Amino acid sequence: MSKNPPEVKYFEPPVYIAEADIKARVRELAQKINAEYGMQEITAICTLKGGIVFFTDLLRHLKMPVVCEFLGVSSYGNHTESTGEVKVTLDLNEPLIGRHVLVVEDIVDTGLTLSYLQDYLKMKKPASVKTAALLFKPEALKTPDLKIDYIGFEIPNRFVVGYGLDYAEKFRGLPYIGTLE
Repeated sequence: MSKNPPEVKYFEPPVYIAEADIKARVRELAQKINAEYGMQEITAICTLKGGIVFFTDLLRHLKMPVVCEFLGVSSYGNHTESTGEVKVTLDLNEPLIGRHVLVVEDIVDTGLTLSYLQDYLKMKKPASVKTAALLFKPEALKTPDLKIDYIGFEIPNRFVVGYGLDYAEKFRGLPYIGTLE
């Protein structure tokens, strides 16, 4: 029987990465993606729910034709650490055969979710699969062979919220990345 998360009273967590820094870095990542793909169409896959803010901001700066897909995945439940078990909660609508795929993730810590997704998507026979993650926690990585093509920020192994990231579904709407201590 799982425990319910402790009740979280809403407050403004301290800023860890400022909104202006996030916006600048998202533009830089988009420039790299634009340079790599040119005008070649891609299928961008947003991992829900946490990736939605990063995904939409990144899309605004991409120049090539983009087909948007959404994939619901969960490895946290109502915990502050990954459970290690990845669940697909919403699957893709379109086939990926022969398509260039860009997976857009909010955060990579253990790497288990992204590793699972890369294997899952490769079974769908795309032309290529690349990944973009806003945040990466190298200290927490449990999948040393994991490849992340575009990384926004490397951060220490601390629990962060905001800019789509949550704790028990709270704090997603913060325009910055904050910390919960």
